[in-house]
Amino acid sequence: MTTPFVPSTPHVPGAAVDLTMMYAFHDGLRRDSAIIAKSAAVTGDDPARLTATHFGWDLFKRLLTIHHKAEDDILWPRLTELLEGRGQDDLEMLEAMEAEHGRIDPLIEAIDSALADEQGGHAGLGDAVDAFVTELHAHLTHEEKEALPLIDAKLPPADWAKFADSQRDQIGRGLAPSYVPWILDGATPERVEQLLAIFPPPVVGQYRGGWKDQYARTNPWASEYGKA
Repeated sequence: MTTPFVPSTPHVPGAAVDLTMMYAFHDGLRRDSAIIAKSAAVTGDDPARLTATHFGWDLFKRLLTIHHKAEDDILWPRLTELLEGRGQDDLEMLEAMEAEHGRIDPLIEAIDSALADEQGGHAGLGDAVDAFVTELHAHLTHEEKEALPLIDAKLPPADWAKFADSQRDQIGRGLAPSYVPWILDGATPERVEQLLAIFPPPVVGQYRGGWKDQYARTNPWASEYGKA
C-alpha cells in the first residue's frame, strides 16, 4: 500500500549549494508516483487501467531518467572523488545511491512492458507499479536523509552548477514547456513564487504566458493549480 504524496518542507538555501530545486523535483516524483499507483490500483482486470496509468507516464519517466543519469554520471562520482580515502560510511552510502537507481530502472521497464501490452498488460501492472513506487519512495527518503546533507556540506558550488547544467541541457527547449509547470504543479502559491525566482526571467514569462495553461489542458495528471 503506497503512501499519498505529501510536499516536503521548503529547503532553506545554505551558504554552499541551494537544494531547493532538488526537493521540488522529489516532490514532483512523489506526486506523480501517487497518481500512477492510484490509477493502476483500479479494481478488476480492466485494460482501461493501462490508459489511465499511461497519462503523464512518459513525461514522468523521461524526467526521472534525466535526473538519475545526471546523478550517476556527475554527482555521485564527484562526491566519491572528494571523499576518497576518508568517510567510508559516506562512500558506502554513495554506492547505495547508484545501486538503488539500478533497482529502479528494471521496474520502469516492467511498467513500460505492461503499458505496451494492451491485451494482458493489466494483469501485472499493479504489481509492477507497487514495486516501483515502493522502491522510488525508499530511495528518495534515503537520498534526502543522507545524500543531500552530504552534498550541502561537501560539494563545491561549481560542481553543483555542473550537475544542474547537465539536467538543463538534457531538458532543453523541447521539454522545458512541460518541465517548468510540472515541477510547480501542486505547490502552494508561495512555493511557486519561490521556485519561479530561480528560473531566468524569460522562462518565467513563457511559463506565465502559455506553458502553464498548455500543461493544464494537455496533461490529465495536472492539478487544479493551472486550470483557473
